[in-house]
Amino acid sequence: MQLKSEHLAYLLLAATTLFWGGNFIVGRAVSTEIPPIALAWWRWLFALLVILPFTAKSLWQLRHPIRQHWLYLTGVSVLGVTNFNTFVYLGLQTSTATDAVLLLSATPIIILLFSRLLFKEPISNRQLLGIVLSLTGVLVIITGGVPTNIAAVFQGALSSLWILAAVISWSLYSVLLRKRSADIGGQAFFAITVVVGWTIITPFYLYEHHLLDKTLPLTVNALYSIVYVGLFASVFAFLFWNRGVEILGANRAGNFIHLIPVWALLLASLTLGESMYWFHWLGIFLIFSGIGLASLKRSTQATVTTR
Repeated sequence: MQLKSEHLAYLLLAATTLFWGGNFIVGRAVSTEIPPIALAWWRWLFALLVILPFTAKSLWQLRHPIRQHWLYLTGVSVLGVTNFNTFVYLGLQTSTATDAVLLLSATPIIILLFSRLLFKEPISNRQLLGIVLSLTGVLVIITGGVPTNIAAVFQGALSSLWILAAVISWSLYSVLLRKRSADIGGQAFFAITVVVGWTIITPFYLYEHHLLDKTLPLTVNALYSIVYVGLFASVFAFLFWNRGVEILGANRAGNFIHLIPVWALLLASLTLGESMYWFHWLGIFLIFSGIGLASLKRSTQATVTTR
């Protein structure tokens, strides 16, 4: 029996968020085995080897628009490819997958702030309250529910700062996507950002490998991890997400993003034995309450317009 297109989109988007949620689990699981920059470098090299045979021709045909927009493409490549997962993997060296994914769930609020700062999008009082609630939830998680621990974040909890840097980087990347040239299609855009982002990671990988003497172990576990983050969390996730957005539209598809922490928390409990504490639940409540408040205006508009 053939699936209806909407049902197919639901499956594809759910699978995408599962792959992305699993990325945090893998990053944490191999944190003592695979150096963080090496994991990011090999991830994007693997993804590049998979996609380049299918996109090399279009990249050559688009060489003039690519050259014309090189500064923008370099910027989004750094934010979305070089920085994001590298910062996540650096944070997961000491942070739990639970803490990391909960902090990242505040991304929609940071996107809202950048949209205001860069593109002067108005923020209503309701959205402002949502921002305050979500950021309070982030602080609750970072401090373990003890406000006086905030100083420790800047003194010793470097992992939280790496994750916050990842949130900021991805949020800025997401906001800047609206400036993408219509001349460069989705697959070509993905390919060029991977090429540029991976190239920029390379000197940091060489520094980690040669000067810090942190090498990738030649183990089956390391190989499986790189295949997962390179193929499933990168290539398949990109293809599935694009197809789901094509069927449902960006507005409806965007709601599936909130499944990422659900998958990650479930997997962290099942595979890593991580537990949820009261401050996690309080942080979740505040973050998602804030997102809900900040989204109310857009949700009502979505009933009369399509984006």
